[in-house]
Amino acid sequence: MAELRIGTCSWKFPSWHGLVYSAPRGINYLQEYASHYTTVEIDQWFWSLFGESIRLPDTEDAQAYRRSVPDDFRFTVKAPNSITLSHLRTPKGEPLVANPHFLSPSLFETFLARLDPLRDVLGPVMFQFEYLNRNKMPSQERFQALFEAFAQQLPGSYLYGVETRNGSYLNASYFQFLARNRLIPVLLQGYWMPPVVGIYERWGAYLAQQQMVVVRLHGPDRQEIEEETGKQWDQIVAPRDQELGAIVSMVQELVDHGVDVYLNVNNHYEGSAPRTIERIRRLLQP
Repeated sequence: MAELRIGTCSWKFPSWHGLVYSAPRGINYLQEYASHYTTVEIDQWFWSLFGESIRLPDTEDAQAYRRSVPDDFRFTVKAPNSITLSHLRTPKGEPLVANPHFLSPSLFETFLARLDPLRDVLGPVMFQFEYLNRNKMPSQERFQALFEAFAQQLPGSYLYGVETRNGSYLNASYFQFLARNRLIPVLLQGYWMPPVVGIYERWGAYLAQQQMVVVRLHGPDRQEIEEETGKQWDQIVAPRDQELGAIVSMVQELVDHGVDVYLNVNNHYEGSAPRTIERIRRLLQP
C-alpha cells in the first residue's frame, strides 16, 4: 500500500512554540518535531558553495539528528548546491564562471559519506536546480544528457529526486528521462513554476507510474510573506483554500494509484507550515 508522509521544510523555528514545541528554546527541536510528523526536509546542507570553497555536512550533526528520531521517521535532504549550480555566483554584469564541481560524482560521494549516520532513515536525496537560462545550459536535452551521465555513476542503494525550476522542461521528454533513470519527480508549488495540479493534469500518466513523488509547497513571493509575518511563523496569513484543496486531491489520487508521496510544506506557503499541515489533515479526512 502506498504511503503519504507530510512534514515541513526545516524545523528550527522558535515561533512554533505551542504548535509543535513545548518551549521556544532549550529543547531538542527535532525530537519534539518527530512526535508530530513522520518526515522533514533538511535544506541547511544545500547552502554549501561559498565563493570557491565548499562546506559539507558535519557527520556529528547527522548523528545527532539520527538519535532524535524514531526508526520509522524519514528525512528528505537537498543535495549541496556546490553540485547543482552550473556556474559560480559572480557580481551582476560579470562573465559567467563555470562551477568545476557541477554534477561531480566524487563530491557527491563525499556528501553521502557524511550522511551515513542517517542511512536507515533517509528518504529521497533531492537535486534542486536553479532556472537554467541558455547562457548556463544550452538546452533541456543537454541538461538531461549531463544528468543522465551523472546518474549512472550514483550508488544504487539511495533514492534520488530532481527538481527543475525551468517550467518549459516539464514535458514528456523530461518525465521519460526521470523514469528511465529511476529518478523521483520533485514538484515545486510556488515562485515562477506552473501549478503542480496543472502539471498533474497534463502529465499525470507519467507521475502515476512513478514509485514516488515529492511535492514541495512554497508560496509565490518569499520576501512578501516574510514581511507580512515578521518571520513569526505561527499563523496563516495567506490562505490558499482552493489551491490547497486541489493539491490534496491530487496527492490522494497519486497515493490511490500506488505512488508514495512526500508532501513538504514551507512556512512561506501560507505563513505557518504546521497550520497548513493541520488544514491538509482535515482535508484528508473521509
